[in-house]
Amino acid sequence: MKKIKLAIVDDQKLFLEGLRFIVNSFQDIEVIIEAGNGKELIELLDPENLPDVILLDLQMPEMNGLETTNYVKANFPNIKIILLTLHNNESYINLLMENGANSYLVKNEDPKVLEKAIIAVFEKDYFFSDYVSKALLHKNKKKRSLTQDFQQSNNVKLSSRELEILTLICQQYTSPEIAKKLFITVRTVEGHRRNLLEKTSVRNTAGLVIFAIKNDLFDFSSELNELD
Repeated sequence: MKKIKLAIVDDQKLFLEGLRFIVNSFQDIEVIIEAGNGKELIELLDPENLPDVILLDLQMPEMNGLETTNYVKANFPNIKIILLTLHNNESYINLLMENGANSYLVKNEDPKVLEKAIIAVFEKDYFFSDYVSKALLHKNKKKRSLTQDFQQSNNVKLSSRELEILTLICQQYTSPEIAKKLFITVRTVEGHRRNLLEKTSVRNTAGLVIFAIKNDLFDFSSELNELD
């Protein structure tokens, strides 16, 4: 695996230094940018040497995590974003994941989980911790009795092959792994993935997983029950 290029952004210098120290202990991950807020990050982004993943604080002066996420996704859509915050808050989680973040972690998370999240968003485009999955499921359950199914109300129709690929995406298979499993080419998988993004009007693979949760197309609850 090639080295994953990382940017870390936080307005607290001690936390930033601690985060750099932790990340430098990971294999195949290197920090190429350090910034104190979103505005500073944007000024440091070099189109010739962009980070693969950004570890991004949520609450910062001048330009916060949500504003920065929106800017990066609009201008550099291939960069993955992991938002970091002190708060394990359902409202934050749902808002940020639906606005294009690839993962959401609390700042007291175990370093091993952080390393796993960085690799997962780099390789598979998303990483959902147990509390993110629970927050998304909880929101879906609250809305289910009040609204129509998303697919029906928006006339989104997926083919059997697209549903098959969406399920495998939710199971965290990469495109090459899906291709091997279904005896098709990686190019064909990527074509289906693009069609899924277009049909569902979501921004990234994390959005596809959220779509699957909202429409009961994939059941995370059985996996989460083991954690309770």
